[in-house]
Amino acid sequence: MYIVAIAWIYVVFMMSITESSVTAGIMTFLMYCVLPLAIIFYLARSPQRKKQRKAEMQARYAAAQHEATQNDAATALAGASPEPDVEIKKD
Repeated sequence: MYIVAIAWIYVVFMMSITESSVTAGIMTFLMYCVLPLAIIFYLARSPQRKKQRKAEMQARYAAAQHEATQNDAATALAGASPEPDVEIKKD
């Protein structure tokens, strides 16, 4: 995919240097090259971003589970209940 993008950049660069003014050349390069390629690369990388986001969520979940397990084990070893004992006083 990168070879096609490099070829497209070359083609649009050649188009932009043949424009009648510098402003027209810059606008041609931006509108025919930079903007479309940015959109295409963004869309092409979408599955990778989704996989990365899913892996991060799974890692956070595993860390939270591990932390909860350690807290439960520490509480059991200490002999204390996970919730504090609260006495309700009746007047």
